[in-house]
Amino acid sequence: MRHPLIRAPAATYCNQGDYMEESHDIVIVGGGICGLATTLALHRKGIASLVLEKSETLRVDGGSIGVHVNGWRVLEQLGIAAELRETANLVTAFHDVWQEEEKSTLTPVRKELRWLKRKDLLETMAKNIPVGAIRLGCHITAIHPSDPGAVLTTPGGSIIRAKVLIGCDGSNSVVAKYLGMSPAKSATRTFLRGFTRYPHGHPFGDHFLRLRGKRFFVGRSPITDTLVSFFVACHIPSTGVTRHSVLQTLQGQQCPAEIVEMVQNSDSESLNVITRVWYRPPWQVAFASFQKGTVTVAGDAMHAMGSYIGQGGSAALEDALVLARSLARAAAGSGGGRADEPCEKMMIGAATTAIGEYIRERRLRVARLSLEAFVMGELLRAKSLATKLAFLAILALLGTKALS
Repeated sequence: MRHPLIRAPAATYCNQGDYMEESHDIVIVGGGICGLATTLALHRKGIASLVLEKSETLRVDGGSIGVHVNGWRVLEQLGIAAELRETANLVTAFHDVWQEEEKSTLTPVRKELRWLKRKDLLETMAKNIPVGAIRLGCHITAIHPSDPGAVLTTPGGSIIRAKVLIGCDGSNSVVAKYLGMSPAKSATRTFLRGFTRYPHGHPFGDHFLRLRGKRFFVGRSPITDTLVSFFVACHIPSTGVTRHSVLQTLQGQQCPAEIVEMVQNSDSESLNVITRVWYRPPWQVAFASFQKGTVTVAGDAMHAMGSYIGQGGSAALEDALVLARSLARAAAGSGGGRADEPCEKMMIGAATTAIGEYIRERRLRVARLSLEAFVMGELLRAKSLATKLAFLAILALLGTKALS
């Protein structure tokens, strides 16, 4: 018989009056990019897990996501990179334009970078996950300690016991709250994002455009030969951001016609307005407690960061792979045999150690990325020359080229 961590989906159920109680070896809260990547990584290692997602459907909204070379390495390990590359062109250069200064630069991308539709990434991962491993419409209202793991409760009073609990539930994470982590912070950022299709092909090539005007900032990334993703940040009250108001601002600021047309012809259903950006300060990531026994966090629940360096998604994919690898080593090293009490204690002890190893491996990496994203965001907001120079010095120490 295989070890409890690597048997088929381990769940026991019992009726307790009007509600159901169940038990699972590994429960993942959150069915976004990190949650699905974690359960897929575990599945590739022969380890069963259950994903609990509060939405009634997969959360495929959110436009596009830039996946850097580190993210593609993870997707290779998950066995889905080849399929996803067919849906996303390679980006070869950053095209930075400063409209007022009439200046532009073209910086080659040294390693693999592609923009994926978030929908394509999530659906590709989901179809490679065993049937029944994702439970939609399951909202967790509270988490209580247990030996081992934790006990989760739902609004209807049902109980889910998890021997290992992994929080992949974003910046407003209920698992992070259980661990005693400080709430994520937010900054006011108002921008419109969406997709635009060019049935006969777009003329933008394989360059990622970053256009800075006096009162607007436009990002445009190619996804395929006929599809681009974009965002427009401009000084409009968050309650008044619509395609029409953004177009008025762009036209009033003499924005290039190709940008105005892109927004004008965008897919209405893809448009959404973002008013706040959530992040964890780098000092919080560096010192927060990410573990309580066999409970931990990953992805935005651990290190939410602004999109200034485009590493949030790729870092979450890294978390998933490292965590799955650590738990797989624990399962292999803690022996097989019957799932009796001594074996169960050995498995829990091994899982606790594995989570500690995962955190030690990830902390320095994600703290550095969080610092880089934080400083980049502060640099873009800085007004004084002294402040800008200080942030530029930090970025230089990190080996990062400033984008402002």
